Amino acid sequence: MTLLADLLSTVFERRYRPFALRRRGTRPLPDLADELVGAAGETSGVSLATEILSGFGEMEDDDKRAFFSHLATEMNIDPEAVRNALDAYEQAPSKATYRAYMAAAEPRRQELIRRLNGVPGATRALVEMRADLLRLGRGTPELEALDLDFRHLFASWFNRGFLVLRPINWESPAHILEKITQYEAVHAIHSWDDLRRRLEPQDRRCFAFFHPAMPDEPLIFVEVALTRGTPGSVQALLTSERNTLREDEADTAVFYSISNCQAGLASISFGNSLIKQVAADLSAELPGLRTFVTLSPIPGLTRWLDAQGYEWQDASGEEMRALAAHYLLNAKTDNGDPVDPVARFHLGNGAIVHAVHAEADTSENGQAQSGGTMVNYLYDLAKVAQNHEQFATTRQMVATSEVRSLANSATLVKAEDS
Repeated sequence: MTLLADLLSTVFERRYRPFALRRRGTRPLPDLADELVGAAGETSGVSLATEILSGFGEMEDDDKRAFFSHLATEMNIDPEAVRNALDAYEQAPSKATYRAYMAAAEPRRQELIRRLNGVPGATRALVEMRADLLRLGRGTPELEALDLDFRHLFASWFNRGFLVLRPINWESPAHILEKITQYEAVHAIHSWDDLRRRLEPQDRRCFAFFHPAMPDEPLIFVEVALTRGTPGSVQALLTSERNTLREDEADTAVFYSISNCQAGLASISFGNSLIKQVAADLSAELPGLRTFVTLSPIPGLTRWLDAQGYEWQDASGEEMRALAAHYLLNAKTDNGDPVDPVARFHLGNGAIVHAVHAEADTSENGQAQSGGTMVNYLYDLAKVAQNHEQFATTRQMVATSEVRSLANSATLVKAEDS
């Protein structure tokens, strides 16, 4: 960890007391929001912020939507003021004219969010508020624009420098273990015994990012299996009948599940930093590790094949591998990104498409989303920066020759042709 992260980690040893969410008044929240932005006194500002957050937490969806609409419209920028300030700066660039332009270009709602965050424990409430905004504002242009203000501020508040990487193991506090079980989004944890198998053996690891303002809430976590060789089945990794490997015998670290925990932090990227930090830490701890790979789902495969009208339900394992490789390398969005969201994440993070496996996930969900196929993305620590730069600038897919050969061999038969 960095020195700053070491210092921040001491926060987790202190008793954490979030502010009390109690509604004390009956004034409309939009009025309180307007007053808070104009408040000069610190004491009155804290009181107003507490009342706003308390009141919002007690609201029904219709009232929440109305509050967001007030922020989006009444606390928006004044386009005419922005144009005038920009004209003044263009005609006479100076500290004063630039300051005036910055003030005009920033909507009052950004200052409101900052002031709300001045209440101890408010960060978590604001993350939950944004989760409501994302849920209620989908498809409403002015509310989607409002979300950009939340994203702008959250990107600074949840900067990597403020995040603390903590190992999660069977000795971690019970409330943290319960949240790991709750937030697992890739391979469901069905029981305490199931969780124990993922955390207690010496060939298993789990790491999570936390923020000092939310010390009891993981932001994102990754589960890791230490293996010999690259695995091609998630059930083989998770089975209760497997033999535990001594950690010093492992040569491969497998990132088999990465779960974002906070809906209100959607689009705030932590995963790239998490994988690279965990890989670096494991490499230092266990010098025998030579390979760092994922065993990842392909969540969009069958949906894409269906949308294209391709037959796949009766495909053999080898045919599904070829179809999956073709999809990963050739199915693109309008701007040239991979259609598959997991591929976008890992390739954008500097990994390469390493291998594709048939019948790698025999669960009901795995069969439904990808016909059971899974993919390894390889993180070569010496090349991730180069791969990231290449993908970011050219959108060129980096893959092994085996995966490219598979993609070229894919036979795509449309339903109407069969």
